[in-house]
Amino acid sequence: MKRTISILICLLVSTIIYGQDVKMTTEYSTENQELSDLLYFEKIDFYKVQFIGKEITRKDYVLICKEMWDGAVRRIDTIVNTSNFKKIPKTTSDTLNLKVYAKRTDESKLKLWFRFPNFGFERKYEATQSDDYSLRDVGVSESIAYGKNFYAFAYILPYEKGDFKYWCAVDTSGKDVANWGKEFGIKHYLIFEMMFQ
Repeated sequence: MKRTISILICLLVSTIIYGQDVKMTTEYSTENQELSDLLYFEKIDFYKVQFIGKEITRKDYVLICKEMWDGAVRRIDTIVNTSNFKKIPKTTSDTLNLKVYAKRTDESKLKLWFRFPNFGFERKYEATQSDDYSLRDVGVSESIAYGKNFYAFAYILPYEKGDFKYWCAVDTSGKDVANWGKEFGIKHYLIFEMMFQ
């Protein structure tokens, strides 16, 4: 009897703990080969994103950008906070879909478009002269909890060593995203944080 109660308590606790997780899944580019080739030719990063979890149903969300220069935050930009706009809907189910487009323009700007259901936001940020920016989906390996900020994306320059450039070595390093500039000597990058509230 005690063993059965212990097992039931463990199952209940694990259901509560794991039931509160929000997962971020991404799909890079597109299956349409011609469109994929065009995105590659134009150096546009494109992600289809889903946030899935019961805790986000009928919730507001916030997306901010932290501009990192020489290892320090230069500016914070709130891209969207749905609690501030009555016409922007909260999530309506346990899934929030998002598309993200990113590219460096000829004017040395980083241009991003965040396409949520029913609305979208475009932003431009200062950039270096480098064409090596890459949008990384760091949120897929994040622990996402309701009411807490998490890193969703980072638009980064590579870590350079000798004649080689490393992007994956940065985003899979396990180091805190906010410290990548100092840790890897990356002059400039953008961090995109989100929170469900």
